[in-house]
Amino acid sequence: MENKTIKILSTTKDIGKRIDVFISENIKEQTRSNIKRLINLKNVTVNGILIESQSRKIKERDIIEINFKENENNIIQPSKMSVEIVYEDKDLIIINKPQGLVVHPGAGNLNDTLVNILVGNYKKKLSNLSGSTRPGIVHRIDKDTSGLIVVAKNNYSHAGLGKQFSDHSIKRKYIALVWGVLRPLKGTIETFLTRSKRNRQLMIADEFKGKKAITRYSIVKVFIKKNIPKISLIEFELKTGRTHQIRAHMMYKGTSLLGDQKYRKKNLKFKKIDKNFEKILFSLKGQVLHAHTLGFVHPRSSKKVEFKTKLPSNFKKLVDYLENLKN
Repeated sequence: MENKTIKILSTTKDIGKRIDVFISENIKEQTRSNIKRLINLKNVTVNGILIESQSRKIKERDIIEINFKENENNIIQPSKMSVEIVYEDKDLIIINKPQGLVVHPGAGNLNDTLVNILVGNYKKKLSNLSGSTRPGIVHRIDKDTSGLIVVAKNNYSHAGLGKQFSDHSIKRKYIALVWGVLRPLKGTIETFLTRSKRNRQLMIADEFKGKKAITRYSIVKVFIKKNIPKISLIEFELKTGRTHQIRAHMMYKGTSLLGDQKYRKKNLKFKKIDKNFEKILFSLKGQVLHAHTLGFVHPRSSKKVEFKTKLPSNFKKLVDYLENLKN
């Protein structure tokens, strides 16, 4: 659908509909979020006049024109680097993203991202619903979080996956090492998340404002070792997918993930610490958080699929050390 213009004539049954609803009903491959993006890019007109809001109401015999041509200045530099592919078919790719890899280009990082790798390996065989700078990208995980991410090869699969993410029906499980022991040992954290007024890069839990965030957690194991603070191996399941959700919820519970430099437990002090553990701890290049399970309904076959991946080497090294360390 890229580099095309589509015109649609409204009828009596369309009167009063929001324009984003009208377009999504007539062009099945377009998600509501992508329609909003097209409107913000001034790519949508009604009777030849640019519209600025997706809530604009439709009248009878309106001529709606949608321009799908992308800004040619948004050129992605291809990269021939490789990433671990867990699964691939004609519609989608499941990638095991390593820690330290940014998902898409942004300020200060234009070339060394997953998108650059995708463009280098798949060229134009990716969906374009997220725009020219995010081909194939349906969702993302933080730079310093490792694990599974799904990439769409075409707009049909992108729209199907996007709806599942919007409906929060995607199965997403993470595993992490966290300071201390959460009480109760198994439970659900439900708050709103909003941006911190002190630091706009951070999200904070709030009881009244922001977007609802629901995280289920279960402690897999507690490590109680000599000269090491208590550490919990925890599995998380996201029922919503908000920015920094797990990390912000751990701060809400009064703790943080090992290696997390942004959401860090400030009162953590070591009176006496195992030197080998300390060496491993300070070698960490980010939070010890891994997206190990990803499940959804395949947009083409309508069958449930689920993918899993093992712990990355740096995470496993830390767990193995704690497992083998004598009390």
